[in-house]
Amino acid sequence: MRVLFAGTPDTALPALQAFIASPAHQVVGVLTRADARRGRGRTLHPSPVAAVARAAGLDVRTPVTLRDPEVQAWVRELRADVAVVVAYGRLVPAALLDVPAHGWINLHFSLLPAWRGAAPVQRAIIAGDAVTGASVFRLEEGLDTGPVYARITEPIRPEDTSGDLLARLADAGAPLLLDVLAGLEAGTLTPTPQDDAAATHAPVLSPADGRVDWEADATAIDRRIRGVTPAPGAYTTYAGARLRLGPVTPISEDTGLTPGALHVTKHEVRVGTGAGSVRLGRVAPAGKNWMDADAWARGARPAADTVLGRTQPQEDTTA
Repeated sequence: MRVLFAGTPDTALPALQAFIASPAHQVVGVLTRADARRGRGRTLHPSPVAAVARAAGLDVRTPVTLRDPEVQAWVRELRADVAVVVAYGRLVPAALLDVPAHGWINLHFSLLPAWRGAAPVQRAIIAGDAVTGASVFRLEEGLDTGPVYARITEPIRPEDTSGDLLARLADAGAPLLLDVLAGLEAGTLTPTPQDDAAATHAPVLSPADGRVDWEADATAIDRRIRGVTPAPGAYTTYAGARLRLGPVTPISEDTGLTPGALHVTKHEVRVGTGAGSVRLGRVAPAGKNWMDADAWARGARPAADTVLGRTQPQEDTTA
């Protein structure tokens, strides 16, 4: 099949690479986000999808919007049999939805209709779901509302961060997409409508979603930190400055620590929560690299009455 591929981050690469390698398919064009400035030098860097696609000699386009008449004309000229979307980050306008013979199909990292939206894996971890998965569905005008061709399930492990889980789902989703395209080509696959009444929503996370509320219980704090790792990242405050937090270990027994209170020993740092406490893993003080929490405490020497999160610095909204 002639495939138009639309994707941007690392999680889209397994699918793109599977289509490039497949003798049954030809990638006739690639849509991705524009090159972005990153790092101290603010130099331009291509998206992961753009880098792989250009290296493979594919026709790559990076429009700001798919409403651009020139882009729409290009999509029509490709004569794609199907368009495949994996974490593209742009809306597909109604005028393009029926241009490919089999429409636009999307690999979404949840068991639709659960967690429709931009952050399904992150929200599933934060909510404490035991199982998630990936769904391949046909795009329509609503947000992740289209009929579903196929699903796979994946357990959420107790130590999973959103980065860990996304990587596994991306790898598992690539062969699922190939199976769906084979079924579409053979005419043997019929999508199933979603139950809108069972839908839950996964809006994009902001930096503020990474702020740890020590009044929450230890289990909820553990889930939130894992859900926002690696992005937008978890944090609290210490001595008026931001302290970034890596995954923690929840401890259920009562340690007598009030929410946010530190307990430092030679080999560990515990923080009180609304119920139980957590053992800090790795932390990163403002302007410094990641380090083990006990190493940070030896250098910072927090006072015995220190309470994390007591003061809140101005939100950092830089990307």
